[in-house]
This record gives sequence, structure tokens and C-alpha cells, in this order.
Amino acid sequence: MKRLKLTLILLVGIGVYNGYAQAQLTLQEALKFALANNKQLARTKMDEEMGKYKTQEVRSQALPQLNGNASYTDNLMLQKSLLPGAIFGKPDSSILVAFGVKYNATVGAELSQQIFNQAVFTGLKAAKSGEEYYRLQTEQSTETVIYNVSQLYYQLLVTQEKIISINSNIEKLTELVTATKSQFDNGLAKKIDLDRIRVNLTNNLTQRTQLQNQYATQTNNLKKVMGMPLQSTFLLPPASLKEIENKAAGVLQYDDMNLSNRTEYKLLKKQEELQQLQKKAYLAEYYPSLSLFGRYSYNGMSQQFAFQKDPSNSTSWYGAAAIGVSLKIPIFDGFGRRSKVNQANVTLRQLNKQLEDTELSLNTDYENAKLMVRSNLSTITTQKENVDLANEVFYSTQNNYKLGLAGLTDLLNAETSLTDAQNSYNEALLQYKLAELEIIKSKGSLKDLLN
Repeated sequence: MKRLKLTLILLVGIGVYNGYAQAQLTLQEALKFALANNKQLARTKMDEEMGKYKTQEVRSQALPQLNGNASYTDNLMLQKSLLPGAIFGKPDSSILVAFGVKYNATVGAELSQQIFNQAVFTGLKAAKSGEEYYRLQTEQSTETVIYNVSQLYYQLLVTQEKIISINSNIEKLTELVTATKSQFDNGLAKKIDLDRIRVNLTNNLTQRTQLQNQYATQTNNLKKVMGMPLQSTFLLPPASLKEIENKAAGVLQYDDMNLSNRTEYKLLKKQEELQQLQKKAYLAEYYPSLSLFGRYSYNGMSQQFAFQKDPSNSTSWYGAAAIGVSLKIPIFDGFGRRSKVNQANVTLRQLNKQLEDTELSLNTDYENAKLMVRSNLSTITTQKENVDLANEVFYSTQNNYKLGLAGLTDLLNAETSLTDAQNSYNEALLQYKLAELEIIKSKGSLKDLLN
């Protein structure tokens, strides 16, 4: 119910249907929507739910087991035995005698309870650890959704900024085409100059179309990860890019990465724990098992079908009951248990190597992310100054061109330099944010993005 309410609120909030005005979708809203609607995460949560039922299944083995039984037998041919005739007063002969009656019925129940079974007790511990393993899988899937949504969101944000930049350039070139055409009409400009500007304008229009297609593709990818219908629409807040710039201008503090906070590492440690318990379960097969049982049955015998009531041939009913202790001692199984234990030892060694590899990989990713952040901080500062300078050069060259003090080549070169500077700056902001996302992931703090 909570999930449904959150879905409805977000759908209305971002204007899923055309009848609603579109609202700006913040990163936090996108993340909350994704956590409520992502299909892979939903399946992982079902696995976690399944883990709880598996624990209950294993726990049932340690509880009393009660089974009922019933049977009805028609002895078509009774077994016969040859007895000495002396029993019946005929010493020199043998008599063939049939034992039993034609019809038998039994109704009963049996109760058993494990007293000592090391395999069952070890299985209970493994089931509880397995339940924790499924919970960690859900946590990892949650972090993966947060990471993927954040990454796609920032890429979409920067693509949107690139479109805004190229729209500005198209506006400048459109004004320049208008001015140059007026000069050409008055004989103050050459046709080749007008054509060159128009070619540049067409290139920018083509580039904008490519960016718009890229934006649409990225939007669909984001919707897919969020679990949002493709027909839904939303807007991104343009101010967020400025926030990235302001944050990048600050001093970023790095904390030492703690592997114990990484879900990937926790999962491997939990796998190692489960494999240790599996090994103990194999070893437990060497132990004897002891169980308590109790039985009760009620039996009927008759010469007539369905135990028809007949004074001359009545049905005989009698009860039987027993209690006892059952002991099972494993002696020799062809070295099957030993092979299982050896296999478990190999798996444990493999997990140990995987832990070492994961530790190295996670530390490497963290150090690389820090290098990327430092590099992009420097790039952002440089590119910001470069954009300001390129703007100044473009407007100065544009004024000189209008006054006849600069050639068209100088103006077009200035416009190209400005476009390149803007794109480089936007890309630097994106790379910084992606590197920062890696650091947040390395510290195991992805859920902080929800706040």
C-alpha cells in the first residue's frame, strides 16, 4: 500500500499524463520513484521474502512430525502353510492351513521428534544466515538502482545543458545570417561570406538534432531504470548544473574507505559464512542421529467385504501402540561424505581469493575516483575561465566584424572556440559528478543521495 501511494504521488507530481502540467523532477524524486517501481529490485525483494520461507522450512525439521495412515486390504489369496497333522490328531499326515482373513483394515498415526541430529541443527544456522544473505542482496540491488539512476540523471542533465548552449549559438548565428544577408543585399558583403555562415548554422542545427535524439534516448533509459512508463513526461531543473559547479568549487574532504560498509564485500563474507556452515553440515553426517517416536494403530479383520455386520462372522478390532528411540549410526558410505567436505574446502579457498580480488578492486576504484575528482576540479576551473574568455573573444570579434575590422574567418573561428569551450566545460562537470558518485559508492553511502 505504501508503494502504491508513493507511485501515485510521484506520477501526479511529475505529470505522467498529458492532462497534468509538467513539474521538474529532482534527483531525490527520481530515486524514490525508482526504488518503488524498479522491476529488478522488486524481484530481489521477492527473493528476500522467499528466504524467510526457506528458514521456516528448515526450522520445521526440528519440530515434531506427525503423520497419519490408513489402509484397506483384500487378500485375494491367503498365504498357506503346511502343518504337521499331529496337531489336529492326524499324526501320519500333513495339513495345509491358510493364515489370516480375507479383509484387513488399519488406521493409525506416528509421531517423531528429533532429539539429536547435528545436520538439522547446522541447517537451522545456515537458514538464518541465508535469510541475511537475501537481505544483503536486496540492499545491493537498492544501491545499484540508486547508482544507475543517479548516473543517468547527471548525463541527462548535462545533455540538456549542451542543448541550451547550442540553442544560444544557433540564435547568435541566426542573427549573424540576418545581418550578413542585409549587408549582402546592400552590396556590403560577399555571397560566399553569407554561405559560410549558413553552412555553420546548418551544422549547429544538425548537431542540435543529434543532441535532442541523444536526450530522448537517455530519457528512455532513465525511465526504464526508474520503472516509469515510456509515455510519461518530466522536466529537469536547470539550476542543478549550477549547484554542481558551486559544489565543485568547494573543498572536497575524503574519508578513508571502510570495506565493511560495502555491500559487495558483505555479501562475499556472508557467502563464506554460508559455505563454512555447509562444510559443517557435511561433517555432521558423520555424527549419529537420535530420534524419539510413538505409534498407534487400530486394526480390523473380517471375512466379509466392508466388514458387514453378521452375527455369524463378526469383525475383530484391536489396537496397537508403541514408543521407542531410534538411533542411526553412519559407518561407511564409500567416502562420499569425505568428498563433499573436500569440495567445501576448495570452495572456501575460492571465496578467499575472490575476497582478496574484490578488496583490491574496491580500493583501486576508490583511489581512481579520487584522482578523477581532483583532475576534474582543476579542469572545471580552467574550462570555466576558458568559457568566459571565449565569450569575450566571440562578442569582441562579432563587434569588429560588424565594423569591418575583423574577417568572417575570425568570427567563425571564435564561434567554434566558444562552442568547444562550452561543451568541454559541461563535460568536465559531468565527469566530476560521476567521479563523486564513485566516491559515494566506495564509501557505501549511496543511500545518502535520497536525502
